[in-house]
Amino acid sequence: MSLKAVLFDMDGVIVDTEPLHRKAYFKTFDQLEVNVSEKLYTSFTGASTKRVCETLIGEFNLSHSHEDIAAMKRSHFKDYFYNDKEFDLIPGVRKLIEHYHQNGITLILASSATMTTINMVFEKFGLEKYFSGKISGADLQESKPHPEIFLKAAEMANQPIENCMVIEDSTNGILAAKRAEIFCAAYRSLHSVNQTYDLADVVVSDYDELVLDKISTYF
Repeated sequence: MSLKAVLFDMDGVIVDTEPLHRKAYFKTFDQLEVNVSEKLYTSFTGASTKRVCETLIGEFNLSHSHEDIAAMKRSHFKDYFYNDKEFDLIPGVRKLIEHYHQNGITLILASSATMTTINMVFEKFGLEKYFSGKISGADLQESKPHPEIFLKAAEMANQPIENCMVIEDSTNGILAAKRAEIFCAAYRSLHSVNQTYDLADVVVSDYDELVLDKISTYF
């Protein structure tokens, strides 16, 4: 058994879109005139936009469709994406991606973000050349913590699950990896507040800890 594929989450792992999503969501909540508590908002971490919108409709008895709410949020998000000067890759992640790529590791992006958002990030930061495939949770039947996204990512990498590693930063994502029975490295992000890392196989706060020399002891 050896590490052959790394399945990356995106938000909070590759880029800090969480602060942008937060701003976009709260602007949407204001537009909808609903009061979303911090507790409810935190429960959305790692979930697809569709699932968040459906939760809002049920919670606040909204007459809007989930498509309408998603369109509002997407419009606000794009504005922040292109204009927020603090938005950048997470420190050390480009170096780690290049390291895996140079060493023949297959990289798959497995994110709850929409494919539109994934493509925006890949284009803005020039990541396309490193990844063999991309999966958006928005296109799947189930949302994290369901394991579907990581099982499909392993399939896309053409590797058995024991040769794969997931890099995640959210409770829902880590649980999805564990339900898929895939080794999970949790990245302790500055923006991943109120997340639980207990189920992760290894927890790091610096990507240097995930270079092949260090992580291969687990495989």
